[in-house]
Amino acid sequence: MPHHIRFVFPFSAIVGQEKMKKALLLNAINPRIGGLLIRGQKGTGKSTAVRALADLLPEIKVVKGCPFNCNPDSPLEMCDMCYERYVKGESLPFIKRKVRIVNLPLNATIDRVAGTLDIERAIKEGIKALEPGLLAEANRGILYIDEVNLLDDYVADTLLDVAASGVNIVEREGISVSHPARFILIGTMNPEEGELRPQLLDRFGLQVEVQPITDSDLQVEIVKRVEEFEEDPLGFIKKFEGEQEALRMRIERARRLLPKVRIADSLLREIAEICAQFSVSNRAIIVTTKTAKTIAAFKGETSVTKEDVMEALELTLPHRMRKKPFEKPELKREEIEEIFEKMEEGKENEEGNPSREKVFDIGDPRSVDIGVEGQHRVNGIRSGKRLRARSLDKVGAYVTSTLPRDKPRDIALDATIRAAAIHSKNKSVKDKAIEIANEDLREKVRYRKTSSLIVLVVDASGSMAALRRMEVAKGVAFALLQDAYIHRDRVAFVAFRGSSAELLLPPTNNVDLAARVLEKLPTGGKTPLPAGLFKALEVVRQEKRKRSSIKALIVLITDGKANVPLRGNIRDEIYEIGNEIKRTGASTLIIDTSHDSFSPSYIEDLVRATEAKYYKLKEIGVEDLYNIVKSHLLHLS
Repeated sequence: MPHHIRFVFPFSAIVGQEKMKKALLLNAINPRIGGLLIRGQKGTGKSTAVRALADLLPEIKVVKGCPFNCNPDSPLEMCDMCYERYVKGESLPFIKRKVRIVNLPLNATIDRVAGTLDIERAIKEGIKALEPGLLAEANRGILYIDEVNLLDDYVADTLLDVAASGVNIVEREGISVSHPARFILIGTMNPEEGELRPQLLDRFGLQVEVQPITDSDLQVEIVKRVEEFEEDPLGFIKKFEGEQEALRMRIERARRLLPKVRIADSLLREIAEICAQFSVSNRAIIVTTKTAKTIAAFKGETSVTKEDVMEALELTLPHRMRKKPFEKPELKREEIEEIFEKMEEGKENEEGNPSREKVFDIGDPRSVDIGVEGQHRVNGIRSGKRLRARSLDKVGAYVTSTLPRDKPRDIALDATIRAAAIHSKNKSVKDKAIEIANEDLREKVRYRKTSSLIVLVVDASGSMAALRRMEVAKGVAFALLQDAYIHRDRVAFVAFRGSSAELLLPPTNNVDLAARVLEKLPTGGKTPLPAGLFKALEVVRQEKRKRSSIKALIVLITDGKANVPLRGNIRDEIYEIGNEIKRTGASTLIIDTSHDSFSPSYIEDLVRATEAKYYKLKEIGVEDLYNIVKSHLLHLS
């Protein structure tokens, strides 16, 4: 057997995670459900299940040579070129192949995803030249996005719109080309690395939360199956061949049965009433209905039952119900059953209706208190305008035009025509048409919103003031995270004490994670100021490697005292680390919390080394620091 053949772990051999497997199968039967978001830690079998699903699905027929994988038997699933040949009566040659998985890289540009039109050719030659993107490749396959919560918002918006409509439309300068783009959209994410915006969550049809398997018998079975697969993949695959084929045939039968499935009006009304109670979008009603029908088809039935609806609601509602950062995206089966019982008994009144507060178990995160007075004032502060940065990947608002340095990548049609019109005045052209030369071409200058990284670095050494500094820093962290949940900023929290600095909160926009991590903060010991600075530098460098356009702000809350170097002289280390911080492009904000102005400190060295903005605050409060940080975020270069 050639060494390059990649064996896929059989879907039917996956142990546990029944809810995730069921949700994957439902999307395979009916891609119009709108995809699946799988939340969970690393190592819970998410990627394995997705690859196994693709291998499980029946082969498909595709038009030979078509970049859009068109269906030769269905005019509704053809691109313009294939449809034109079909209408003329041509016999479309086809091949049979396995369903493909297309992986969407996190750094993919919108042109790589959606495809692009060669506007230069279109202007000069009057033709539409479409260069297909990943959405064309994924048509009639699976589009898989690992760590979807880290995907650029603009790209995420585009692909979710396409997933919902089944059509990808590429438009540039009034020229429009479309092609079919029906795929199973599967996104995975680790919630501790940041949340998705509610608007994006709503665009995923279903969501499941996977947890590590803790049952010892199941764990043993997982180990045995993995080892058996690694030792003899062919033999292991053959062992599950019968189950795989049976499941494959069941999917095909469900697909054929799905158009015949009906749902009673009474169940539709109950779905609508439940969705109204939880204040979710109309999309939830549509997706729940489609999912319930698909569940019925998978069971081999043509009528939707109440059980089918309840199972569908478990998959379609949790991620849509979350309106506030502290709410947990979950809805238990018992709660759904209780709602149905009350509806059937006709006991819907103000006391009987399950309010949002009753459904969600807020739990410990609420115990982290920012402070009533400070919280009230912080909530009233306006966030202001977002940061803007020059965009180099055709994403963002078109602001002005410029002469291209090399071959133009983003033609500014209006500016190009104006330049050509001026130059064409002295040209002798029979039909008086405008001739466009290379020197007339102009390129768009775009700006886009960009995210920020705020690294709070707090002196937690032993003093009465340390506790106050930590309380204020924690309050500001939560206030900033409330904004970050909406604006996609990321907040990190570093504390230094004793002999080292600790990254208590890795960069995140997840308020739930912050609530758990920052509930109890350590204080006491000596003051390793250089270690705190160096830890902040490491955090900025790491985030810059992931997203070079991110704007970083280090907020150092200290009285300027230090008595523990990293390895040598404290003052030298401050200047050395400060210079490195400046090289990253990060800005620094120093909040001096000292009370004795005559006490020796390194404040002046810190300001000079990092070229920081400096504030002296004896009685620092949450609102004060929050206002200062937000003000500086708006002016980051």
